[in-house]
Amino acid sequence: MTKLRLALINVGRMTANFLVVTPPLGLLSLAAYVRREMSAEILVIDQWAENLETSDVMRRVAAFAPDVVGFHALTASALLLAEMVRAARKAVPGAWTVLGGPHVSAVGAQVMEDTAADAAVVGEGELSLERILLARRDGGGMGDIPGLIWRNGTQEIVTNPGSLPYVEDLDSLPFPAYDLIDLNVYRRARSMAQVPPRRYITMMTSRGCPYSCMYCHNIFGKRFRSQSAERIVDEICHFISVFKVSEFEFVDDIFNCDPKRLAAFADLVAKRNVKIRICFPNALRCDILTEDSVEALVSAGTYYTACALETGSPRIQKLVKKNLNIPRFLQGVDMLAKRGVYTHGFTMFGFPTETEEEMNQTIDVACGSQLHTATFFTVTPYANTALYAWAQENRPEQLAAISHENSDYTGIRVNLSDMRDEVLFSCQRRAWRKFYLNPKRIMRIVRVFPRPYYLPAYLPLLTRRLFNRV
Repeated sequence: MTKLRLALINVGRMTANFLVVTPPLGLLSLAAYVRREMSAEILVIDQWAENLETSDVMRRVAAFAPDVVGFHALTASALLLAEMVRAARKAVPGAWTVLGGPHVSAVGAQVMEDTAADAAVVGEGELSLERILLARRDGGGMGDIPGLIWRNGTQEIVTNPGSLPYVEDLDSLPFPAYDLIDLNVYRRARSMAQVPPRRYITMMTSRGCPYSCMYCHNIFGKRFRSQSAERIVDEICHFISVFKVSEFEFVDDIFNCDPKRLAAFADLVAKRNVKIRICFPNALRCDILTEDSVEALVSAGTYYTACALETGSPRIQKLVKKNLNIPRFLQGVDMLAKRGVYTHGFTMFGFPTETEEEMNQTIDVACGSQLHTATFFTVTPYANTALYAWAQENRPEQLAAISHENSDYTGIRVNLSDMRDEVLFSCQRRAWRKFYLNPKRIMRIVRVFPRPYYLPAYLPLLTRRLFNRV
């Protein structure tokens, strides 16, 4: 039987304001699963990391001659999807075009209105993509794949009833197919973690988050599912052996959700004498940290983590349903910092009904903390979140004004609060200045930052944020 040919493309372009790239872990996980389940040749192209023009991507796609072309996109890169699909149809006219990723999961059938794609997958992709590929291989159709959004013979957009189940046993999934990309591309780029470029592997060891923050996605559901500690360490050892890496970025939504798993992981790392360095760029839940869990993290090799405060206002914490215990958050940051972990804070300004006094609370909490660095984002509503629904009803003009083009997450201009724009963005600018123009903090950064000689590379970005509107 002739092998099915599948091309997977991570859509996006780097810009002067958006230089962060990371290995396309979702696509690599899909590729590994497909390769295990059926006879298939797979090509992975990371347009974002290589900063490729559409024409360059399609030359590779045409040469590969796939049966199916899959596109993965974040909302920040979704503007390119329509162009990419058109180009793929021209490059490989007989191929099916399938969309997936966070943006597709957020907007659902709308992405089919915006593009000429054949199908779109919402949520986890393994089981749906397998069914699509089997249909293509065996000459079937897409009408019986639960939850799939597709275009039928009359070009009508159809959403199939039902949904495929989540993958319950994450240990059963194969290791992501890192052999399909060149890791050196990412070694030269700025990663999600606010540390110097280096050769590293990205891993996700859990899916689903039990919290209900109104601004957050719900791609993997609200039930925490996780790999076992044994599986995590096996995967780490595999990548150390095959790719000679010692640096790992864990991009779980909440790696420390299960303290017993965390402790077991640290114990196994020690027992197997695994020497690694770990970053958590997506943040840990710092208000549930304990001395024991911090010890486990540090002993396993953690040297950097983001810490998601979001807001220093107890009222806003309740409003947005993050319900972070702010004093315990500060204790968690303090415990990490005392153990030599470089901590980077996430905050947001402009929540619904937020006042200037409450924004000043956020500034005071962040600036009074042991965080080494911090980012002060503007609250941005993304489709299929409770925050977006609120904005649709209460601030539709703000939704219409949002543009993700040529902008990182700190540069989007939106105001969901009751304050005037000049007040909101003045507070945001003041936060940057108060936090970073602190001699003691600068000395702490220099003292703990990995390879401090690299710090000058961040000065242009910091200067822009200190002296511009955002």
